[in-house]
Amino acid sequence: MTEETKRPIIAAMERGPGPARYGLPTGVGAQGHDSTKFLNPAHSFGKRTGNLFGGDCSPGPGYFVEPKMTKRGKDGTPSYSMLGRHKDLATFQTPAPGKYSPEKKAPPNEKCAPSYSMGSRTRYRKRDAVPASNSYSLPKLTGDRVVNKKASSSWTMTGRSERGGFSDDLSKTPGPGRYDTTDPSTNKRKAPYYSMQGRSYMPGDSTQKPGPGAHYPEKVTVHKPKARETTMGVRHSEYLTPLIIEASTDI
Repeated sequence: MTEETKRPIIAAMERGPGPARYGLPTGVGAQGHDSTKFLNPAHSFGKRTGNLFGGDCSPGPGYFVEPKMTKRGKDGTPSYSMLGRHKDLATFQTPAPGKYSPEKKAPPNEKCAPSYSMGSRTRYRKRDAVPASNSYSLPKLTGDRVVNKKASSSWTMTGRSERGGFSDDLSKTPGPGRYDTTDPSTNKRKAPYYSMQGRSYMPGDSTQKPGPGAHYPEKVTVHKPKARETTMGVRHSEYLTPLIIEASTDI
């Protein structure tokens, strides 16, 4: 891909605009009128004003007088209307003869076994936390804490001691190297302490200096002859006037 070089715009490449490029001010109306022409007086329509004397209650030509209205008021003749049918009230439905089951009922003069039904579970409340039967326990009949019996003396056996017992291993006694020596500065005069500081550097130039390989002596042509060099010139504009010299006719 070749990169397109942008050329500078010169006056020779510019073309003048056409007649429709310019917009002259209008000669009609009051806004944006041409200042070089005579402007006639302009008038505008005002807006409709409101009612200044209160509400206008006068009827228009389309006023319709109801036939029931007379000069003495509304006509007193009774008028009736027909309402819709009411819905049937379904509050109680009478059962049919087949709805009853008299065979399930015992005769009134005969004895019958009692019958029970199971009700629904009642709502649980925190104050109704009654313990069950297995929450209670009977007192013990042995030991020193019997409720209704006299208790004798009781003894307990302690555990085996790890120190001083017959099974104590004396070979685990700490040796002389187990104890730390006391620092002499604790009960005597303390000697001076010294510390080692870090390495310090002398102040100097910290910039990086070029080495011998950073120089190119073969490219120096100040004091030596140099071969001819040629460069590419710029592209001249096509609108540049060429130089015309009058040719001599003498031979």
